[in-house]
Amino acid sequence: MTDNISACLEALSHLDVDDNPNTVLQKSRDFYWYSPILKDQLQEVKADFVVAPRTVEEVLEVLATCWRHDVPVTTRGAGTGNYGQAMPLAGGVVLHMKHLDKIITIGDDYFVAQGGTVIEHIEHALRAEGKEIRLFPSTTGSATIAGFVAGGSSGVGAIRWGGLRNPANIRRLRLATMEETPRIIDLVGADEISKAAHAYGVNGVILEVEMPADPASDWVDVIIGVDTFENSCRLALLVGEDESIDKRMLSNFEAQIATRYFLRHRPHLSDAEAMLAVTVSRDTLPRLGEVIEGFDGATLRLRYDRLPEGARLPAAFELAWNHTTLRALRVDPTVTYLQMMMPRPVMFEKMKELKERFADELLLHFEFTRFDGVVSPVGLPIVRYTSNERLEEIIQIIEHELGLPVFNPHRVTLEEGGMKKTNPAQLAFKKQTDPKGLLNPGKMIAWKEPDWVPVPGKTYLFAQ
Repeated sequence: MTDNISACLEALSHLDVDDNPNTVLQKSRDFYWYSPILKDQLQEVKADFVVAPRTVEEVLEVLATCWRHDVPVTTRGAGTGNYGQAMPLAGGVVLHMKHLDKIITIGDDYFVAQGGTVIEHIEHALRAEGKEIRLFPSTTGSATIAGFVAGGSSGVGAIRWGGLRNPANIRRLRLATMEETPRIIDLVGADEISKAAHAYGVNGVILEVEMPADPASDWVDVIIGVDTFENSCRLALLVGEDESIDKRMLSNFEAQIATRYFLRHRPHLSDAEAMLAVTVSRDTLPRLGEVIEGFDGATLRLRYDRLPEGARLPAAFELAWNHTTLRALRVDPTVTYLQMMMPRPVMFEKMKELKERFADELLLHFEFTRFDGVVSPVGLPIVRYTSNERLEEIIQIIEHELGLPVFNPHRVTLEEGGMKKTNPAQLAFKKQTDPKGLLNPGKMIAWKEPDWVPVPGKTYLFAQ
């Protein structure tokens, strides 16, 4: 350790501090290994020590102490992100929020929870009050609410409510700044919240999250087989746009994904069929059945409420979103994935172009969400990985020849992953809340290069 790190560790030694190399390495990791590119680039990344504050006052003490000693701080929850968002590129301290896990308030139509609260625990508490959370990731059993806000963008529930960028889906964020005397700031309203939402923790430590809570529904998972993937998309649009069907999730998969990687569901599937997974309210199940029966080529394969007594299967959401990639990697460690927009007006044309260009090198998986109220697919295809060079070539073809925006999951910075440009509001806010640039350094290109523009095929931090 350098002198400043050692002095910082000594100053914080009365807190819950861990400098055991094995623990520090573990807590310096997220699911970056989904990406073969990041797996190579980030495998040596680790902090110098971990501190887990038990109170807000201790969070402020950690930030002030690290500020005084010029020690970088990377905040993390469960580490279920996929792009190295919570990995300490500059070493220093991992600020682990596991102890700040209290549900503070459950109101008539909202809840307030500390940043380290596991989302599944929030859902259980809400359901005890006849309510439910609006959005959650497929990793809800371990992911924390602040981690979801800081690193995520969408999830289960987006077919009803859109993603986290929908101003209605986050009511308030409470942050701690990293200054000589850290401040606590409440962000309310879309413009303010966007300064810290999906910002990887570069602009402050999220202490509290306030979100809407909706009346609880009795949800049932349904698996549908469809003769072609194209038809599964047509059926998904019918279901998605049918206002008489209450939906929490709507996902579809090429047949090869379902039969190769959804091992426990394989007995219920047909090798030749694409798969549509729907989470629907029990009282609108009859209407869903009518839509399936009236759609040529669709077959109801499984209703979770009709499983034999004692039989258990993973929830449908644990097949979807980035759990699809996780299940594929468990079967075949040589695959990876992409994330892309699939504009609704040209979706069928672009699907055809993708398959003509890549065939089985790219297997299609869509999550249907709402953008400005319009049901639209987001692509999370499985990619057969052969080399970094070929993966980069695929991305360039999709973006520049096929015209589909790629949210690149093989990049570690905010700008390269999704925005493709600097965010002046987030940069200005960071200058106010983290004047030394010690919060999660390396993740915001604009901090060092505010005029940065992307170079095709080049990674900003690891350019050769």
